[in-house]
Amino acid sequence: MNQSKKQHLLVIDDENQIRRFIRLALAPHGYDVLEARTGEEGIQLAIQQSPDGIILDLGLPDMDGIRVLHQLREWYQGPIIILSVRDDEESIVNALDSGAHDYIRKPFMLGELLARLRLAMRSHQVGLATPVYSSGGLVVDLATRKVTLEGKEIRLTVTEYELLKCLIKHRGKVLTHNQILTEVWGPKSVEHIQYLRVYIGHLRQKLETDANKPKLIITEPGVGYRMQNLEAPTAETPEPVSSEA
Repeated sequence: MNQSKKQHLLVIDDENQIRRFIRLALAPHGYDVLEARTGEEGIQLAIQQSPDGIILDLGLPDMDGIRVLHQLREWYQGPIIILSVRDDEESIVNALDSGAHDYIRKPFMLGELLARLRLAMRSHQVGLATPVYSSGGLVVDLATRKVTLEGKEIRLTVTEYELLKCLIKHRGKVLTHNQILTEVWGPKSVEHIQYLRVYIGHLRQKLETDANKPKLIITEPGVGYRMQNLEAPTAETPEPVSSEA
């Protein structure tokens, strides 16, 4: 990663091996890593150092990671990626609904962590500051609501466009079904997951090269969806990192 300015990350994890590995592995890619072993230490470092991003474990010795996440989200606006051994659907959905940007299961692969970090940092820095979103051959002008694919205008219904805009707004972030349904259809629609799946299918038919093998709108099984930037660089060769925590 060629960066003119280093990105400052805070890793909150009670495993010395994991913290050390992340620090050493990310340094060549332009990241300066701060370390915290407990939730309280992590919160204090976040207040003092204002990191560009946070990697947070859920199994901390002094408090549950979800509690740390809630406290951080009272003021911290940067991306928070959960890195945890917990892989049940309830834990993942709870973390994302509580404000996590993404969720990576332990054991993890270095290539995946780097790719997710790039997406998180990019989406946080860019946000909707630019009115034009471009990914591969897809161009969406958020000011005029014009959508083109490979230069050809694509007609979307009002609901399809609002769903696409929601995904673009949070691109790179895993969105739960509830988050999307609430933002696009309102809080009374959170139970209509099948309704959401139908519209995701419509968007894929119109925007994906192969709707059966989507590369733009990615399904996170049992959790929700993530908008993948097709121009993002390919992740490095994965290196598995194990954990017993």
